[in-house]
Amino acid sequence: MNRDFKMTATTLFGLEGVLADELKKLGAQDVKEAVRSVSFRGDKGFMYKANIALRTAVRILKPIKTCKVYDEEDLYEAIQKIKWENYLDAEGTFAIGAVVNSKNFTSNSHYISLKSKDAIADYFRHKYHKRPNVDLKYPDVKVHIHIQKDWLTVSLDSSGDSLHKRGYRTATNIAPINEVLAAGMILLSGYTGDENFIDPMCGSGTILIEAAMIANNIPANINRKLFAFEHWKDYDEDLYFTIQDSLLKKIRSSHFKIMGFDKAPSAVQKAKANVISANLEEFIGVHHVNFFNSTKEVFGNTTILFNPPYGERLNIDTHDFYKKIGDTLKHNYPGSTAWLITSDTDALKSVGLRTSKRIALKNADLDCKFVKYELYEGTRKFKPRKNNSEEEE
Repeated sequence: MNRDFKMTATTLFGLEGVLADELKKLGAQDVKEAVRSVSFRGDKGFMYKANIALRTAVRILKPIKTCKVYDEEDLYEAIQKIKWENYLDAEGTFAIGAVVNSKNFTSNSHYISLKSKDAIADYFRHKYHKRPNVDLKYPDVKVHIHIQKDWLTVSLDSSGDSLHKRGYRTATNIAPINEVLAAGMILLSGYTGDENFIDPMCGSGTILIEAAMIANNIPANINRKLFAFEHWKDYDEDLYFTIQDSLLKKIRSSHFKIMGFDKAPSAVQKAKANVISANLEEFIGVHHVNFFNSTKEVFGNTTILFNPPYGERLNIDTHDFYKKIGDTLKHNYPGSTAWLITSDTDALKSVGLRTSKRIALKNADLDCKFVKYELYEGTRKFKPRKNNSEEEE
């Protein structure tokens, strides 16, 4: 019988609440938010499920030791006390990643990784007269070292490569958006697949693909070829495929339109290639269209969500560009809800529409705002209140 144990799912800044909601809906216990992470409890099967299904997790960590440390020697001794043969063979391979946020440790994270590597290697050398090798690309076990003030947490990384690497993206454009961020924005918007969806500047199609997977309840990492836990000594292949099959049975079919536009033929080709790679061509249409010349041609409620240029890598006049965005949304897309993310908050003022929500996010190392515009049919009218103030209708 599998027992529950504590795990930590890391995520991007601003998506902690979304990830916590995902975990609760998936069946996690004792869910607690922290900065860029969410802790929870579950069994081995749930660890497999979290890796396959979570859209806003970057990696799933399984802590195996937590204690106080005050310097590099404390770190070395703490790691030496772990019974590493429970997790790794002397003939096996391993890799280490470290995150350090402590005044006690003046060494950088690379040195902490090397010190931790030495501790594990020496453990095996002293006990078994041989040691596992380091393999940075395909290790049997990936160890995560986290030092926060005086606290050391040693974890096994059950994911391996970051979970944003879904396995479907074969072609990219300039500045492609991270899949975890794309999924997070869609979930923050409230989109569930019960209305139309448009990405009017779709680039290589990441937002479209994440939207289609959400609309059809397709597990986020179903296209991924490998998780780190598949190399673990206690890996249960039958349990893994049982979990995978149970998730596949929950896939549904959304009948609303999901459409992407881009003015660049090369972007349209890349987006179509990625959509095919994700096996979603049945649900997504990608069109060679300049958004500024487009109009809303679908009936019913529509979510518009996109990642326009910020002026960081493309040489454009962002104020003029964002004014065109606002004009196009206002005149050509009534009855829609529009969301966009940008780091150029000054140019955002040129959109000329009132935001109904602003959420702080990060796109890589850029501080961004994810903003919402409600686009009404016709003109919003005003009527006087009894106290002579104005009220929107």
